Amino acid sequence: MRTGSRALRRPRALLLALAAVLASALAAVLTAPASAVKDTAQQAAAPAAFTHPGVLVSRPQLDFVKAKVKAGAEPWKSAYDQLLSSKYASLSRTAKPRAVVECGSYSNPNIGCTDEREDAIAAYTLSLAWYIGGDSRYARRSIEIMDAWSAVIKNHTNSNAPLQTGWAGSSWPRAAEIVKYTYSSWPNSGRFGTMLRTVYLPEVINGSHSNGNWELSMTEAAIGIAVFLEDRGAYDKAVATFRGRVPAYIYLTSDGSLPKTAPGSGLNTRDKIIKYWQGQSTFMDGLSQETCRDLTHTGYGLSAVSHIAETSRIQGRDLYPEVADRLRLALGLHAKYQLGTPVPGNLCNGSLKDKLGPVTEVGFNALHNRMGVDMSNTQRLTEQQRPAGSNNLFVAWETLTHANNPA
Repeated sequence: MRTGSRALRRPRALLLALAAVLASALAAVLTAPASAVKDTAQQAAAPAAFTHPGVLVSRPQLDFVKAKVKAGAEPWKSAYDQLLSSKYASLSRTAKPRAVVECGSYSNPNIGCTDEREDAIAAYTLSLAWYIGGDSRYARRSIEIMDAWSAVIKNHTNSNAPLQTGWAGSSWPRAAEIVKYTYSSWPNSGRFGTMLRTVYLPEVINGSHSNGNWELSMTEAAIGIAVFLEDRGAYDKAVATFRGRVPAYIYLTSDGSLPKTAPGSGLNTRDKIIKYWQGQSTFMDGLSQETCRDLTHTGYGLSAVSHIAETSRIQGRDLYPEVADRLRLALGLHAKYQLGTPVPGNLCNGSLKDKLGPVTEVGFNALHNRMGVDMSNTQRLTEQQRPAGSNNLFVAWETLTHANNPA
């Protein structure tokens, strides 16, 4: 009987000990600084289960567009017609893969760079045409392009290799997600995933200390690839890079007298920071690190910010609230001057170059239509540019996919 009594007491003692441990752990969480709890939450950026298709566009978004196009509604019908009439939607397109893509500064040399970027955009374009129009020929042609590259590509070289990989690597997973999860058969999807993991991801995952649009485009590629591969570690690392880079790319007056700097940038003096900001020494809400370089490169950066946040929203852990103020002010500032407001003398010596490009739809839809943020200048520019086409680098058909899209 004594032995039996001791046996009965052991589980009870173990339970009491376990309860004490749990109570201690709970107390530690409850009494921890709010910043520590927040940091822990931010580190776990990847979803418990990935959503597919889920890179830039989701199935509910695609279904919304499909219904609008079928009904002949605008601006989606005109945007879809624009897509179908583009060279990227050609059913006779033949991919031009190569084992090594060599890209130097200012496209010198350009050995396969344009071919790769445009084939990636074509694969995405054809995937959209398949889903929206329902013609399986488009899906098969998209697959042929992706298969051609996954069978051949081994490396990117020369000075622009990181940026090239970021641009092409942003478009590939958009196409792959739609085809893999909405079309009946893609036998070589695994080989395509291996290509993304071995050729593209290593080039982009560690970021860049070049101009901000480089690192943001590389991060966009990394997060899209992570979704396709269901790689939670890569996803978390990409989000961490994003969180360090966006505040260093778009200035807010609350940052202080100087812009923030990205982790590891080495920009540790005022002179270095001003030089990095293209010589601009007067800072204002929404100013970009590349504003005084030109609006086109600024547009690349703002587009990548929007794309990354959009993918995160689809994946269920929305980054838009973290960057909303910076993104809305940056879009608004640059839209205002592109629309014709005179540039003040304290901004880039009173002169801005070029245009943002077809890059405002995604951010505008998220911030204005979903979050209710007033963005009058961005709205005017966005509507003026419809239907937005492609910049032939990594942006394509965003009036079609995101204009007034509530999904």
